[in-house]
Amino acid sequence: QRVMIAMALACEPQLLIADEPTTALDVTVQRKILLLLKSLQQRLGMSMLLISHDLNLVRSIAQRVCVMHAGEIVEQAACETLFTAPQHPYSRLLLDAEPAGDVLCGEERETVLQVDDLTVQFPLGGGLFQRKTYLRAVDGISLSVQRGKTLGIVGESGSGKSTLGQAILRLLDSTGSIRFQGKALDPLNHHQMRPWRKQMQVVFQDPYGSLSPRMSVQQIISEGLEVHAPCSLADREAQVIQVLKEVGLDPASRHRYPHEFSGGQRQRIAIARALVLKPALILLDEPTSALDRTVQKQVVALLRELQEKYGLTYLFISHDLAVVRAMAHDMIVIKDGKVVERGPSHAVFESPQHPYTKELLAAAHIPL
Repeated sequence: QRVMIAMALACEPQLLIADEPTTALDVTVQRKILLLLKSLQQRLGMSMLLISHDLNLVRSIAQRVCVMHAGEIVEQAACETLFTAPQHPYSRLLLDAEPAGDVLCGEERETVLQVDDLTVQFPLGGGLFQRKTYLRAVDGISLSVQRGKTLGIVGESGSGKSTLGQAILRLLDSTGSIRFQGKALDPLNHHQMRPWRKQMQVVFQDPYGSLSPRMSVQQIISEGLEVHAPCSLADREAQVIQVLKEVGLDPASRHRYPHEFSGGQRQRIAIARALVLKPALILLDEPTSALDRTVQKQVVALLRELQEKYGLTYLFISHDLAVVRAMAHDMIVIKDGKVVERGPSHAVFESPQHPYTKELLAAAHIPL
């Protein structure tokens, strides 16, 4: 992103149009890019048009704000005025759309997933006569998750969050112990893992890249059924219709293709694909980061509702701390492949102990 900014500034423009400049970045990098843009603006005296769905970002950098809806500007005002006293109903909807609240921990339940001393390392360089060195992307992490609860996994880009998730699902080689529903998964080979795949599903970050453009919604959702739960064509179609209703989509849309849906609708399709197999555990890898705030709130509400209804267990990987706070019962904070802080989410947010956790919360504009 810094390279893109350098390219844009090479001709010393009077106006810089920054179109979602921090959307795909974690909170600490977001903050650095934000400070960079502010300092460059002051030094070069240029104007900036910032396009964003991140209201915290807008509030911290803009002097005036325009709110757009359906191709029209519905409100414009000084930044502080708009955030403290919005006039238009859509502006109020946007400001209310921040996922909010703490998740109540509730009673103790059986442990679905127990991970001990999990380590993932990747080889770095090393030629024919050179000694190989290794990068420890996940360095001795232990965690446990109870049935029907959500564990938030937080950290900046490159901290090892997604690698940890993939290792738990046995998509990456690792050392250490993984017990799922009382069964040790780490000794199992690829063939022996297959019956357990049905119970462990994943929803990826990018709703545009994780669905095949060549497959209809019916084919996308029923693909897992063909592999893990073979049944008649009529039964498959009935299950697809039912799961589309569960995620709030019109079953009549099942013959359409992903490009015909919005980002939020595509993520609902991805959730339906995971849900149709009736798993015990779903890994949610940044499931809301590509969505705007109003759609984020809807997806978070859907995930909570499905969890309550079916007793689903979630591993929720995210750099969006507001969403983690609204979703997770417990959380771990990862830095350089190690857990630096863990605990009930409300306790971590209200009284963070590690300097890195405090830095993350400060960068996300969450008051300590």
